[in-house]
Amino acid sequence: MAIQRMEHVGIVVDDLSGAIDFFVQLGLKLRGTAMAEGRWVDRIVGLDGVRSEIAMLETADGHGRLELAKYHAPTLADGGDAAAPANAPGIRHVAFAVDDIDAVVAGLRARGSELVGEVQQYEDQYRLCYVRGPEGIIVELAEKLG
Repeated sequence: MAIQRMEHVGIVVDDLSGAIDFFVQLGLKLRGTAMAEGRWVDRIVGLDGVRSEIAMLETADGHGRLELAKYHAPTLADGGDAAAPANAPGIRHVAFAVDDIDAVVAGLRARGSELVGEVQQYEDQYRLCYVRGPEGIIVELAEKLG
């Protein structure tokens, strides 16, 4: 028994439409939205009375998928830490390959996103940076060199 592939990464957000807009502007394609509720969802996620809205996005090559979820119920007492630093335990970032990191960063800045640190070069292989997206989501951008 072995893992066949990565299916998707799921991120819970409060502003689903804002998060969708951010990732679509970044170049992902919205594949669809749906409501997820009922006993089957409750049993999967281990919560009672789940009512959530999900959006599935996909990278241009069709291999990477991102699921954004907005939970309408049940409510969460602690909203988490959207300003968590890159070294906080847990899932901290999602990485995407880009062709022109400077153009992508400029486009994201024009829409209000900011770099977490700086664009840096790793050896002669990549130019890399972290950008903080909606609700504190850290997005790593990687431009392969050569």
